[in-house]
Amino acid sequence: MGEEVIKARLLYHLRKKRIIEAKHTHHDTLKFGFPKHLGKEVENMAKELIKYKWLITKPTDYGLQVSLNKEKIMEIDAFIFKVLGFKFD
Repeated sequence: MGEEVIKARLLYHLRKKRIIEAKHTHHDTLKFGFPKHLGKEVENMAKELIKYKWLITKPTDYGLQVSLNKEKIMEIDAFIFKVLGFKFD
């Protein structure tokens, strides 16, 4: 599985569940839906998405939380459509 596909699937999962701005999910849930042997690669792709500012982090006392950046949602949707072919309204 390529890097682009992993990134797009991570973003798609969050976008589908509407995890945007104030709504967060635990960082560990990003690995759900991927084979276990891709765990480190998924972690690395999530870190890249944080660098792109497509994912926003929120540190809490019970762990790191993440959500999609509302300001970048158009770019995120375009990327998901380009890689996976899914379109959001």
